[in-house]
Amino acid sequence: MRVAMGIEYDGTSFHGWQRQKEGIVTVQDRLEYAISKVADHPVTVACAGRTDTGVHALGQVVHFDTPSNRSSRGWLLGSNVNLPPDISVTWVKQVPEHFHARFSAVNRRYRYIIMNRNSRSAIWRDRTVWQHHPLDAERMDEAALSLLGTHDFSSFRALGCQAKSPVKTIIRLDASRQEDRVIIDVKANAFLHHMVRNIAGVLIAIGKGDRPVVWAKEVLEYRSRVLGGVTAPPQGLYMMEVGYPGEFALPEPPAD
Repeated sequence: MRVAMGIEYDGTSFHGWQRQKEGIVTVQDRLEYAISKVADHPVTVACAGRTDTGVHALGQVVHFDTPSNRSSRGWLLGSNVNLPPDISVTWVKQVPEHFHARFSAVNRRYRYIIMNRNSRSAIWRDRTVWQHHPLDAERMDEAALSLLGTHDFSSFRALGCQAKSPVKTIIRLDASRQEDRVIIDVKANAFLHHMVRNIAGVLIAIGKGDRPVVWAKEVLEYRSRVLGGVTAPPQGLYMMEVGYPGEFALPEPPAD
């Protein structure tokens, strides 16, 4: 059978999602170890999207194949017993064989959280990015409008990005203030490597007043990473949800 799972994790202690050489701790290797204990055989999982070192997830989705017959409750409880406290399986569902956590996805949503106050946060230090310079969220939101739609996002991809095409479609991109935090939400059909962090870097510069609102559009039109803004740090980034066709009837993503 093919089994899908929803996963959340605090990425602070992990060297990203993807399994690496022995001795490097990643989310994937810890999750595969836990599921394999329940399945009683080695399990390899495929995820909806790989995350970098320090990046978090509330709505990651994975799938794996297994001949082992376990209930959804058995998979969930058994996996969580074998996982460290900073990774948790949130739901489990048997899915048809043509489901694929990555290739069946039709969109993904990320959130970037900036702690914007004079003092750094002791509690949120690994879960937000601190900016003590006042940010104008309205300017950031205005600048974000120029990135909506289908564009060549070459200026917002990592130099080592391996995606075949830089053309992606952003469905939603907005910035808003919630007390002492500035929240950037972005939803697209797919993302390039570092795309969200590079967008955040541009919007932060605009929010600080270092760049004009029109700079976001100018960076987009450069189509060159060399002329783009700085890459924002990873700890403010969260993978919030992955969208799939209704035929799979997967659980709703967690509330924000």
